[in-house]
Amino acid sequence: MDSRPTRRRRAFAVPLGLALSTSLAALTLLPGAGTALAQDASPATDGEKLSYVVNTGTGHRTLDRVEREVEEAGGTVVTTHDEIGVIVAHSANPSFAETLREVPGVDSAGATRTAPLRAAGTTDVGKPQYVENPEALAAKLAAKNRSRAPEARKRAVPPEPLESLQWNIPAIKADQAHRISDGRRNVTVAVIDTGVDDTHPDLKRNFSARQSANCVGGTPDTSKGAWRPYPGPDGHYHGTHVAGIIAAARNDVGIAGVAPGVRVSSIKVSEPGTHLFYPEAVVCAFMFAAENGVEVTNNSYYTDPWLYNCPDHADQRAILESVGRAAEYAEGEGVLHVASAGNSAHDLAADELVDTSSPDDTTPVERTIDPSECLDLPAQLPGVTTVSATGAQPLKSYYSNYGDGVVDVAAPGGDRYQIPGGDAKNGRVLSTMPDGDYAFLQGTSMAGPHVAGVAALVKSTHRWATPQEIQWRMKAWADNPGCPTEPYDPDGDGEVNAECTGNPKVNSFYGYGIVDALDAVRR
Repeated sequence: MDSRPTRRRRAFAVPLGLALSTSLAALTLLPGAGTALAQDASPATDGEKLSYVVNTGTGHRTLDRVEREVEEAGGTVVTTHDEIGVIVAHSANPSFAETLREVPGVDSAGATRTAPLRAAGTTDVGKPQYVENPEALAAKLAAKNRSRAPEARKRAVPPEPLESLQWNIPAIKADQAHRISDGRRNVTVAVIDTGVDDTHPDLKRNFSARQSANCVGGTPDTSKGAWRPYPGPDGHYHGTHVAGIIAAARNDVGIAGVAPGVRVSSIKVSEPGTHLFYPEAVVCAFMFAAENGVEVTNNSYYTDPWLYNCPDHADQRAILESVGRAAEYAEGEGVLHVASAGNSAHDLAADELVDTSSPDDTTPVERTIDPSECLDLPAQLPGVTTVSATGAQPLKSYYSNYGDGVVDVAAPGGDRYQIPGGDAKNGRVLSTMPDGDYAFLQGTSMAGPHVAGVAALVKSTHRWATPQEIQWRMKAWADNPGCPTEPYDPDGDGEVNAECTGNPKVNSFYGYGIVDALDAVRR
C-alpha cells in the first residue's frame, strides 16, 4: 500500500514574467549537468556529492517512477514533497541533473549548490553593536522615565526597560497599537532563519516549540532544541534578533516586539559554519509552516547560492520552480510570506543588474541579469510581501533594494546615517540576541520582521483574513512619505545614490508606504 497522503495541491504556475527559455544550448551548466549517460552504462560516482531538486508531477505513479529513475542515475532520495511534486536527492554523479531532465514527467532538475560547503557572508549589513550591561542601562532609563509628567505616564502603556532605545516601535505606531491589542496567542509567526534562542527572557514566553524545527538538509527535525542557533563558533545571532523584533514580550524585562502578544516559532534553515540558506531547506521550511498551523513566515534572507535565479540556467530554473511551488502551496494553506528586499541597493525594476556575488559557495562570477526574469528568492515570488528598509527620518536606508512594482511596503530596518532623537542615539534597530543579550543591527533583515509583526496584528484582529487580504490591508493602511524632494544622497558625499520613481501613494522606495501597526488593530 502506498503510504503517501492522498491530498494534493496544484503545481506552481510560472507567471509570464518567469517564462522559461526553451533553448538550453547556450547554458553554462554547473556540476551535476554534464554529458548524458548511455542507457547501458553505470552512473558515474566520481563527482562531488551535491544536493539536487527534481520537480515533477504530483501523481503517485509519476513520483514512484521518478524516484526509481533517481536511484538508477546514481542518486539517493532524501525526501519527497508529494503535494508539490518536489524530490530532494543526493548524488555524486556529475551527469545526474542532465540525466533526470530527460526523464518523462520531470519538469526541471538541478543542483542546489555548486560545491561542498564553503564560508559565506551574513545576511545583515555590518556587525552587531551589543548593549553593554543592559541591566544598568535599563535602571538609568527607568529613572529618567520616572521624571516624566505623571499625566504622560498615565496615558502610556508602561514601557519596557530598554524601549526608549527602540525608535522603530513608535515609527510604525506600534506603541500606540499596544494600548488596544498586543496580538493574539493563537497567531504564530515562523522565523525561517539561522535559529532562535527560545531561552531568551524576552522570547521564551511567546515561543512555540511545537511549530519549530530544523530543516537543514531538507527534512524537518523537531527534536527539542533543534531549532536553536548552532552552539559555539558555528552559532549565529540573526534569527534571534529577527524574532525579538516580531514578538519580544511585554514582561518588564528588556524590549517590546511589534506584536508582543503573538507566538513566534523557529524554522532553522542555515548550514553550520557557512550559514547558507540552500533551496532544499527553504522548501522544507515552507512545507513545515503550511503543515503546522503557522499564519505568517518571516524570510530575512535570499536562497543561496544565487543572489538571483535565472530561468535560462538549468539549475537555477529548478531552484525557481521548487521554491516557488513550496511558497505557493503554503500560501494556499493560509500562510502569508514576508520577505526582505535585500541589501545591495539594487533597483529591482531596472532593465539590468550586475551580480558580483554568485555563486556564493564557490567563486563568484560577475554576470549581468534581467531582474524581471532572474529573481531574488523568495522576495520576488508571486504573493510574497516584499519589504524595503527605512531609517529614523524616515527615508529609504542607503543599503536597501527598491523597485517600482516590486516593493510592497516599507518598515524600519535602520540606517547608520539617520540618527534618531531621544535616548536611542543609534540609527540601527535594537533587538534580542542569543544568551540573553541585546544588540543594534541594520538591514532589510530588520525591516521584514516589523511587517511580519504588523501582519500578525492584522491576523489577530481579522481572524479569517486570507494572506492576500492581510497584504492588501497593510498596503491600504500604510503611510507613504513620498519620493524625496531633494536628491537622494544618504551618506552626504554629494553623489546621488538612487532615484525614486512613482507617485505619493505608490513608489519605488516604499511601495505603498511604511506599515501602520495602529491601523492594524483598530480598523
